[in-house]
Amino acid sequence: MMLLVVDIGNTHTVVGVFKREDLVCHWRLRSHNRTPDEIGVYLLNLLKVGEIPIDKIEGAVISSVVPPLDYPWSFGIKQYLGVDSLMVSSKLDLGIKIAYKNPSEVGADRLVNAVAGLVKYPAPMAIVDFGTAITLDVVSREREYLGGVIAPGLATSVEALFGRTAKLPKVSFEVPKTVIGQNTMESIQAGILYGFAGLVDHLVEKVEEELEQKVTVIATGGDAQRIASLSGKIQHVDPWLTLEGLRFIYERNKNGSKEV
Repeated sequence: MMLLVVDIGNTHTVVGVFKREDLVCHWRLRSHNRTPDEIGVYLLNLLKVGEIPIDKIEGAVISSVVPPLDYPWSFGIKQYLGVDSLMVSSKLDLGIKIAYKNPSEVGADRLVNAVAGLVKYPAPMAIVDFGTAITLDVVSREREYLGGVIAPGLATSVEALFGRTAKLPKVSFEVPKTVIGQNTMESIQAGILYGFAGLVDHLVEKVEEELEQKVTVIATGGDAQRIASLSGKIQHVDPWLTLEGLRFIYERNKNGSKEV
């Protein structure tokens, strides 16, 4: 069996294909508004590039934080691949208790990460996802999603900085050799990368204080590896955690299993 997994974020949409437990292909696209036909053509071309026969795709699961894109993706998959898509929400059987004041407010990607984290790592845990926003989600030893923290992401912060400071040069996210920058570019890099590593470490410390116990810290998302190299708290970098979580949720809900 091959499973199509789609993680629709505010900036990027990540598409992957699993053959049983193996992630055999993955692609990162811009999260633009597209018609179902455009999405269908994109998928057909991607599968062709990945040498994946269309008739081998037996299921699809979608996590989305951009509601206007939900229908075009699900309908495009149905029309061009011939399979229905499972949409992730707090109403599905996720295998975890959501101890959030309003479970429907929790982003689907945050729930997916929590599910994957519980399958792969010991709880309690804090999962840090570096995307358009940085989310830090906490799962208790009792398999409860407790909630978490949302902060601006690296790219979001940099865009705001450049948008309000005309003379500052745009820089790449390369780790500088020292915290004390020797030029403007190094100073910006140090402020952003060391600053966000410090943000994550401090938040984890506060979480551990509230829980009165240490937590396993997992990082995922596009900038995870870069920040993890500067962090004293991040223990694991798992770039495909969200895609794996989508597979776990699909298998759980497809087969009616009560164990993940």
